[in-house]
Amino acid sequence: MSPCPRTAAACVDLDGNRTWLQSGGRLSYGPVRMSHGKAGWETPRGTFQVTRKVRHEVSRLFNNAPMPYSVYFVGGIAFHEGDPTSASHGCIRLDQPAAATYFDRLHVGDTVVVF
Repeated sequence: MSPCPRTAAACVDLDGNRTWLQSGGRLSYGPVRMSHGKAGWETPRGTFQVTRKVRHEVSRLFNNAPMPYSVYFVGGIAFHEGDPTSASHGCIRLDQPAAATYFDRLHVGDTVVVF
């Protein structure tokens, strides 16, 4: 049984390096492989809401690194396209098809649960 509640739109399993989308309490996409924050830059665990979406984002903090399909859910932490095999500075990195799907399907106010 998943610790992610049925009411969540997106679930992030940090220990399993996987994430998925839900709709109406049922799996709607995934699970897909992802990476998250490395030591010192840990992705926070908890329940959050999508705060904003930026299609062509760049990280001003990290030398204008590209962050396509950014879906922010806590502070500067977002789902975005990136190498899902390489640890990040806290963001959830997804391959391009998954990042595009998350961008299309998640909306401001949707619940994201990170466990």
